[in-house]
Amino acid sequence: MATDEESPLVAEQAPPQPPNHRRDVYLLCWAFLLIFLAYGAVQNLESTMNTEGDMGTISLGILYVSFAIFSLVASMVVKKMGSKNALILGTTGYWLFIAANLKPSWYTMVPASLYMGFAASIIWVGQGTYLTSTATSHANDHKLHEGTVIGKFNGEFWGMFACHQLVGNLVTLALLRDGEGGTTSGTTLLLIVFLISMTLGTILMCFLSKRNSKEERLEGSVNTVSSSVGSLLSSMLNLLFDKRILLVIPLIAYSGLQLAFVWAEYTKEIVNPVLGEQGVGGAMAIYGVFDAISSLAAGRFTSGLSSITIIVSGGMLIQLIVLLWLLLSYSVVSGILGTILPLLIGALWGIGNGVLNTQLSALLGILFKHDLEGAFAQLKLWQSASIAVVFFISTSISFQAMLVIMVVALCLSMGGFLFLTLNVEKAVAGRAP
Repeated sequence: MATDEESPLVAEQAPPQPPNHRRDVYLLCWAFLLIFLAYGAVQNLESTMNTEGDMGTISLGILYVSFAIFSLVASMVVKKMGSKNALILGTTGYWLFIAANLKPSWYTMVPASLYMGFAASIIWVGQGTYLTSTATSHANDHKLHEGTVIGKFNGEFWGMFACHQLVGNLVTLALLRDGEGGTTSGTTLLLIVFLISMTLGTILMCFLSKRNSKEERLEGSVNTVSSSVGSLLSSMLNLLFDKRILLVIPLIAYSGLQLAFVWAEYTKEIVNPVLGEQGVGGAMAIYGVFDAISSLAAGRFTSGLSSITIIVSGGMLIQLIVLLWLLLSYSVVSGILGTILPLLIGALWGIGNGVLNTQLSALLGILFKHDLEGAFAQLKLWQSASIAVVFFISTSISFQAMLVIMVVALCLSMGGFLFLTLNVEKAVAGRAP
């Protein structure tokens, strides 16, 4: 008969289950879709909803200036809080900005724009850090090639994210109605639906797993404010002394320029003259569809630096062809062809944007593993600064001048990017046995 001594006094605890990395990626994708289908649609409508004193356009300019400034401290906040908590905090700024549009005035829109700039810097640095950490952990757990997993996870995320343009604009088309005297009805209902969507996205983020022990140690650490700021400034400066980040900054800035070009110039100068304001939603939906397809495809084919170089070169070549076409030979025409051309331009531009989104995130994840928060803070700093510049200068320069700026920026950024990838590959080849 078995004695008590033979029975274990303390039941052995089962080892903790590792995080389900794929589940976290899907949760992150759905949360961002629910949040940004609302914000993206409102951003597209901002200049037409709040026309008094150009309040809508100026609010967006203030937002992206704030975004750029707070990107300087975003990496410190994400390191202190952990990327999951930073993601949840970041959603509050988007919620407040949508809510401010229910009662738009300078007293509500300006503070909401300033706070959202802070929140946006936090959520995007948190997103880049969280997704890259998840991909790295998944690759290590399953003995997979790290670069391939980073590319695949980024492709899935950005493909899902790009759908926000399609879904958000379809919701807008369904709820907004043209009233008498050029007014629009249904705006309040639309904003309430968007607030509900954002709330659901925030709830989903609460179910994300916390990432790596490094984050948890940082959350529990106690440092003085002065040492934290000093460490932050040192980190930012050290990264700027890295030749690799200096060569990729022009490409980051161009990625912001080409985004703002769609919001500020494509809809106004290409879509509106042919399809009118009602056609903007449909054109942006097509842009979003091709952005999503491009993101998924680019992510699937990403395996390392060589594949990133080829994919980015292809995407930027497409955008260069579009820019030269608009600069040298495009003109508004009537009939079916006149309707198709703006939609074709949107589709081609969406392909280029999908490529840049996936490949820039993968590139930073591969090159700057030692400081992911700092690298993604640099991404959002230069991206948001270039977006703000376009919003502020677009009203004072011609469409042709903007096209010239875009062509020059694209060529400079592509030159720096190719120089970077060639040198990194040469350094790797030189270390090979």
